[in-house]
Amino acid sequence: MSDSVPEPPYNRVWNFSAGPSTLPITVLEEVQRDLLNYKGQGMSVMEMSHRSKAYGQIIADAEATLRRTLNVPDNYSVLFLQGGGTGEFAAAYLNLFASKAVREKQRRLGRQLGCDYLVTGSWSKGGLKEVQRLGGRPNVVVNGMVSATSGAVEYRGLPPPAEWALGKPEETAFVYYCENETIHGVETPADLVVDAVDPSVPVICDMSSNMLSRPVDVQRYGAIVAGAQKNMGPAGVTIVIVRKDLLERDDDPECTRNLPSVLDWSYFDRAASMPHTPPTFAIYVCGLVFRWAEAQGLEALERLREARAALVYGEIDARPEFFRGGVDRQFRSAMNIVFNLPTPELEAKFIAEAAEHNMVQLKGHRSLGGIRVSLYNAMPLDGAKKFVALMKQFYTQNH
Repeated sequence: MSDSVPEPPYNRVWNFSAGPSTLPITVLEEVQRDLLNYKGQGMSVMEMSHRSKAYGQIIADAEATLRRTLNVPDNYSVLFLQGGGTGEFAAAYLNLFASKAVREKQRRLGRQLGCDYLVTGSWSKGGLKEVQRLGGRPNVVVNGMVSATSGAVEYRGLPPPAEWALGKPEETAFVYYCENETIHGVETPADLVVDAVDPSVPVICDMSSNMLSRPVDVQRYGAIVAGAQKNMGPAGVTIVIVRKDLLERDDDPECTRNLPSVLDWSYFDRAASMPHTPPTFAIYVCGLVFRWAEAQGLEALERLREARAALVYGEIDARPEFFRGGVDRQFRSAMNIVFNLPTPELEAKFIAEAAEHNMVQLKGHRSLGGIRVSLYNAMPLDGAKKFVALMKQFYTQNH
């Protein structure tokens, strides 16, 4: 295989992990420089009180930078939480049904509101199951696509919006979907869902794995939830961007009786994300990544994501009988590219050879097998070039 692509610095590997994932080198270098003594404070951020002036500035700067980068409107709150995307499966449902606006809408209807779920893969299916477990009335708007040959449900895209079974706006509390499914490699095109939903119904979007990879019109969403460990920082912190009117509560204590404080967006909003000790170090690193993303610009990061993905999909399309991708073109993820080889034995051999060439974390999710190459923001174009060079060599030697 050609060695024309330079290797990463510091004897690092090409890390194609689906998460936790690779971080920008400049961010890691800054963390390293300040690890023992942050900006003359005489201690690490890991040792710093979250009530200190220095840490108060860290978290305030992180929020301000994210707001600028995503152009978050003033009528939205930015929250730093814990629990990951999985925690937000429950939190989104419980917070929306505790909100004054949704409760008033439900009183007008005279019965429990439904909530719409678009199931495009494992993570949106997880959100649906959590709401069912909590006693909600989820309406499955769409559940993948039905195979024309077997009749089985396949997570390879979505049917046209005209075929979606959206609930009536006056009977629906919110619409929920996951924009990028890391396991199945399905990414919903920007604005497809918000364009299809009545503006009176809040859209809740899980952007855990494509946040900051392209511009987003925040004001079209009721809330955006995202675990940080893909594009925004280390594991341990979850970002929620929520419209402030959805945080309002009425005076009835019943509205939050089933909402634990640790999942209560309004509770965290009132305390500026710090009603108790937050994941201080993870938020600090996220702030550095936000600053890096702001310097790059979301338009430039979007061009980079498309360029990386085009290289890999180009090789898949050139040899579809060998590199077998199953996602419809319109819904191919630019973040997580999944494919199979003709046999499991070839897949194992491919992963082993990749490791010999300094490329790791390529094994597909345990539920699907195959190959999964994750191309998050911090992966330079050279990483995709290196991977494609391996694909070409492996095909030549094994087809």
